[in-house]
Amino acid sequence: MIDELNFRYKKRKVPHMNIRPISERDHAPIIAIVDRWWGGRQMAGLLPRLFFAHFQDTSFAIEEDNLIIAFLIGFVSQSSPRQAYIHFVGIHPDRRKRGLGKRLYELFFETVRARGCDSVHCITAPINSSSIAFHRRMGFQIEKSDHECDGVPFTADYDGPGQDRVLFVKTLAECKS
Repeated sequence: MIDELNFRYKKRKVPHMNIRPISERDHAPIIAIVDRWWGGRQMAGLLPRLFFAHFQDTSFAIEEDNLIIAFLIGFVSQSSPRQAYIHFVGIHPDRRKRGLGKRLYELFFETVRARGCDSVHCITAPINSSSIAFHRRMGFQIEKSDHECDGVPFTADYDGPGQDRVLFVKTLAECKS
């Protein structure tokens, strides 16, 4: 799957772009830049090294000229093996709106579908309107929620007091043979 995506990039003449599995050596460079990618918000704490060590076969990085410009951290649920979860996605601010997130999500969908997953889950903050719009474009539905603000359903205190979240689920279509 990754080789096919890299071939498509080369065919479209996107220079020096490479999609590959995440590795433990990616942890330090990613946490060094991720807070800047989020405009100074403290996000690095959401990316402990364990994700880079234990979920390499379901997490991916996109490099351009040997620098990471996008990444996705995801995994198959240990409790519900037919469900997968996207924990964190980062796109360099100068590389957004180029389809990199979509490519990472599609690769993740293919990867977890091949492992028997039939759904993918993820969350975002209710104030993150661009993330909500992206997930809806990618075919995610908002899961049952207990509150709504400005037309956005959310689950109050999902991640603790004052940590409201929009919960998404996407049903994966059967693989076409």
